[in-house]
Amino acid sequence: MRIKKLNQDRTRAETGCKPIWFYLWRDKWLYLMLVPVIVYYIVFKYIPMYGLTIAFKDYNVFKGINASAWAGLENFKKVFSTDLFWLSTRNTLVLNLTTLLVNFPLTILIALMLNEIRSLTFKKISQSFLYLPHFISWVVVAGIATNLFSQTDGSINNFLTGLGFNSVPFLNNSGWWIFTYVISNVWKEIGWGTIIYLAAIAGIDESLYEAAYIDGATKFQRIYFITLPMIKSVVIVMLILSISKMMSIGLDAPLLLGNTKVINVSEVISTYIYRLGIVKAEYSLSTVIGLFQSVVNIIILFFADRFAKSIGEEGII
Repeated sequence: MRIKKLNQDRTRAETGCKPIWFYLWRDKWLYLMLVPVIVYYIVFKYIPMYGLTIAFKDYNVFKGINASAWAGLENFKKVFSTDLFWLSTRNTLVLNLTTLLVNFPLTILIALMLNEIRSLTFKKISQSFLYLPHFISWVVVAGIATNLFSQTDGSINNFLTGLGFNSVPFLNNSGWWIFTYVISNVWKEIGWGTIIYLAAIAGIDESLYEAAYIDGATKFQRIYFITLPMIKSVVIVMLILSISKMMSIGLDAPLLLGNTKVINVSEVISTYIYRLGIVKAEYSLSTVIGLFQSVVNIIILFFADRFAKSIGEEGII
């Protein structure tokens, strides 16, 4: 053992390699700052994973997880046999896909437009106005949307009726409700998404634009042949991340904007879980839906990543 230790010490001395404890002690303050983050993820992310066993049990809140009887796949059969589950799944996909088709290209377009602004003051003001809605809670956003789109006393309908047109049931008609939801969602989040693209554009070498300008390239040609190709990898990564959340949708917006007249389009997976788990105390069934949601998201992420790699782009896995 002594000879082996001497050989290890000699090897470290020859190669300049130091034991891991050396680096831990050298960077102790950095690792110390990591402790709260590690504790957070362990307590709030990893330990709660044990609760997934509720999906396979006839969970009784008074007995606890361990004492509750095993139910096998009965909870899954019960959930998958309900029409409301498939309705909420369809609505989740429709709302997310529609929002993605509108929000994703607009985010890139606005980032390109902001990058072309030469007045630094106006650029900062524009960015602030775009970013601000992201920090507004959905309760406030829903209140603004109601004041704008209400059929009885909304600002938009008051304007339309003042011009002699009929009022539009933005919040009471299924098709118009989807429109209202998408517009509200895009308005709230589009500014935040431009930050990443602006950062990617800022990293492009200015000499490329100068060379293209000397060669006579127009502004649109410089955007098309330089800017877009240079940020393509970032666009692909953001698209993969957006697609991977196709089965996830926040509870706030559908719950606050929805009503009984449009429940056929506003009932999504998150609201269905809320009604089952919180309102009806069907914890096992709500856990099944949450587990299903997570598994499908992971599968979508995997296939989106594989597709990106198949066309020569870098994935995220």
